[in-house]
Amino acid sequence: MAFETLLIGLVLALIYTEATGISPGGLIVPGYMALFLDQPPRILATFVVAILSLALFRALSGRFILFGRRRFVLLILLGTVLAQGWALAMPGLLGGPTELRVIGWVIPGLLANSLERQKFAVTAASLATVSVLTYFLVRLVSWI
Repeated sequence: MAFETLLIGLVLALIYTEATGISPGGLIVPGYMALFLDQPPRILATFVVAILSLALFRALSGRFILFGRRRFVLLILLGTVLAQGWALAMPGLLGGPTELRVIGWVIPGLLANSLERQKFAVTAASLATVSVLTYFLVRLVSWI
């Protein structure tokens, strides 16, 4: 089921991006979000880490020349490091709820990259649209 969800999410994200010119958080992110739509705390944790990555990036961008590939790689690295830090910190905080884990290592960085290029509301709305559409299309395909 995971393979189909990621594949359908990738195709829908590509179609959505081509049709609207708006990235739904990256091409692979909606598929991963669709996999975890039944676990809202994980989606929230992923958004929190993406926003923290973006905040750190903006703090660093005042001191370094960050654009293009450097911007992208730094956001991915920040997302990965913060996701791992989140995974290490959560068992100590709040008694280790598994629902508050971040989705993947790269997903927060990809999401932060889209948040940097677009406004938060635009990215979140397009991500929600494509993720929910992916979720229901996968359910429909598996039902048939």
